[in-house]
Amino acid sequence: MKAQVIGGLLAVLGLAAACGTAGQSGGGSTGGGAPGSPSAIGTVEQGFKIGLLLPESKTARYEKFDRPYITAGIKALCPKCEVVYNNANQDPNLQQQQVDTMLTNGVKVLILDAVDAKAIAGAVKKATDQGAKVVAYDRLASGPVDAYTSFDNIEVGKMQGQALLDAVKAGGDPKRGPIVMINGSPTDPNAGDFKKGAHSVLDGQVTIGKEYDTPDWSPDQANTEANGAFTALGAQNVIGVYAANDGMAGGIAKAMQNSGVRPGTPLTGQDAELAGIQRILLGTQTMTIYKPIKPEARNAAEMAIALGTGQDVKGTVTVNNGTNDSIPAQIIPPIVVIKQNIDDTVVKDGFWTVKEICTPQVQAACKAAGLN
Repeated sequence: MKAQVIGGLLAVLGLAAACGTAGQSGGGSTGGGAPGSPSAIGTVEQGFKIGLLLPESKTARYEKFDRPYITAGIKALCPKCEVVYNNANQDPNLQQQQVDTMLTNGVKVLILDAVDAKAIAGAVKKATDQGAKVVAYDRLASGPVDAYTSFDNIEVGKMQGQALLDAVKAGGDPKRGPIVMINGSPTDPNAGDFKKGAHSVLDGQVTIGKEYDTPDWSPDQANTEANGAFTALGAQNVIGVYAANDGMAGGIAKAMQNSGVRPGTPLTGQDAELAGIQRILLGTQTMTIYKPIKPEARNAAEMAIALGTGQDVKGTVTVNNGTNDSIPAQIIPPIVVIKQNIDDTVVKDGFWTVKEICTPQVQAACKAAGLN
């Protein structure tokens, strides 16, 4: 990752995380004590092993942003700590095996972004039964989790839904034709929150012609679903498409073009992926959600070190995953990105540079948007 971005992360590692989210109980702290207390696993002076388990690599963020940010954050706080890394490549069984291997190899704290939040519960319990600590990262895993950091995921869905509704209304009666909803993976609790938030805005305001839950957030499957929906509804009749993230939006955008959906038909997204930003500039995607990964990664690093050394983990809110009803959590607010604020969001934060965005095929659109 860019040196200046990681440098910025290290400069703010000690700061508290962003504000909480509506609908969750007030913040607090949990467990722990001073380093060297019975709850401590290790010390910063001697170091200990921290496992980082990410769910997949199809989505660009995990390898390009989350992994280097978290690793750099841990090294800044605990130079002698060893980060043990695994990516599950969307395989929940493989991820459970990876947890087992880490525990066998002496990993004391897990930072876990679950492929399947429910299926991982047994592995989480096994880890805590063996005295390890678990930080749920980005997705709230089931089981006796010790801490959690993510974004206000229902708000993400509301933002996506509102952006789609506004864009559809700009073209006339929002019920003049059907929209298509293509949601994320049914095994990802975040996808359920995005869906819930979007429906809270769209229900009763638009006609939902077809809706799908897409296994593994697959762009190829989203493409297939979109093609089927456009055939069933009539491509020229469709007035908008809800896509839960940018990866799927890429597959859907191709289907929209190939099926004859009217150019400029609104299409949502999420994650501020490079291709998504470029589609926004080119007019083939309406918006995306930028979720600042830097503070999320910082929170995970801080929580892991605190749990490992027996200190309190501070949360701006507490959350309930069905096993633990008082998990301390740091929740970060998301940001809507449209053509007009690309420069003030993802470029300003160093998430993407103008050079990365403005490739030859996008240069004219960049110039028109004032990106140069």
